[in-house]
Amino acid sequence: MEPMKPMEPMKPMAPIKTDDSWWPEGLSSPSSSGGQNGLKYAFFPNQQRLAIERNGQVEQFDTGSHRISGVAQSQSGSGGGDPVFSADGANVALSDLRKVG
Repeated sequence: MEPMKPMEPMKPMAPIKTDDSWWPEGLSSPSSSGGQNGLKYAFFPNQQRLAIERNGQVEQFDTGSHRISGVAQSQSGSGGGDPVFSADGANVALSDLRKVG
């Protein structure tokens, strides 16, 4: 009977590439992101940008000095109204932000 040959060392697994970013290229990593009622958002403090996706369309907004931390309760229960975001301890309506791009 032949002796067992040593096992070859295991090769490390390649990292799983998961790029599920839906926001436009050129924006850094968001500091906060999430969604509510069919709307997704991502806030990019370095660029002072808020990206939102709704109905398959992505839009960007200038947040100025606001630091978006989440989606507040929508003004419409169906998600069809103007979204409101939590920022700096207050609420900011999307209509209060300037659309860019």
